[in-house]
Amino acid sequence: MRTLTLIAGTANPALAEAVGAQLGVSPCPREASRFPDGELHVEIGTSVRGHDVYLIQPTSPPAEEHLFQLLLLADACRRAGAARLTAIMPYVGYARQDRRGTGREPVGARVVADLLATGGLDRVVAVDLHSPALEGVFTVPLEHLSAVNLLVSALPSLGSAAVVVAPDLGATKLAERYARLLDLPVALVHKRRLTGERVTVRAVTGDVRGRTPLVVDDMITTGGTIEAAITALLEAGCARDIVVTATHGLFVADAMKRLEALPIRGLVVTDSVASSTAGGLAVRRVGLAPLLAEAIRRLHEDRSLGDLVVHA
Repeated sequence: MRTLTLIAGTANPALAEAVGAQLGVSPCPREASRFPDGELHVEIGTSVRGHDVYLIQPTSPPAEEHLFQLLLLADACRRAGAARLTAIMPYVGYARQDRRGTGREPVGARVVADLLATGGLDRVVAVDLHSPALEGVFTVPLEHLSAVNLLVSALPSLGSAAVVVAPDLGATKLAERYARLLDLPVALVHKRRLTGERVTVRAVTGDVRGRTPLVVDDMITTGGTIEAAITALLEAGCARDIVVTATHGLFVADAMKRLEALPIRGLVVTDSVASSTAGGLAVRRVGLAPLLAEAIRRLHEDRSLGDLVVHA
């Protein structure tokens, strides 16, 4: 069997170390620096010839830097003779740009998918993409894992009067996955995005009066969607005892300030991205290392990932 080799980019080295600990493999030494003019430079610190290589790099902010670094690492490994090359991307940037809204925009997700294919990757592993339909834009095999089971096991007690809430139409299928595991009803907030930070809510579908909402989403970026959803839920008479969970906690701009102002009892995310959450609201981070390590182990041994992947 080929040697299993892990290589960590700079986006989330702590997660790569945790994955390595699960597998009993230390990440391969690598250097990442910049030339005086700002160009990125990477170098692999040991031979990977004939190895089964797994590059661990979420393309979190700054997405362009982390994406290009991943491409450089992939090229370095390919030129150094790696036999098989898999990108482990716990968070995939540009995934929300999966269609044109006005007709004069790029489909950013397709651009990223094409870059990854051109970079010589044999396979991509992602966790809770913004839309499962994104698999259709990838020309290399995409393994779409879900962290929902891990997040459900880490939630605070909800009680029998809880309701799972999708903060927009795009999160409906995700909410249904939570609802099946928790045996709870689902409600939907009808949202319209105005800008990258501002959204407006038209209506709430489902019975939320007097119930404890569990608001679920794939990511929290600025907190605008969660803020608008919770405001609408409170106006609809929900209990002021709200729990929020998302796979990817980016928490950029004034996200934490927004969330701290809301009656949120618990906030649970994974460690898919390295993010600072300093503030008064306690955030519980669930480790993805067991999930990613198991996926890597099975891929390395050519075994099925059937019970790990998302079946939309």
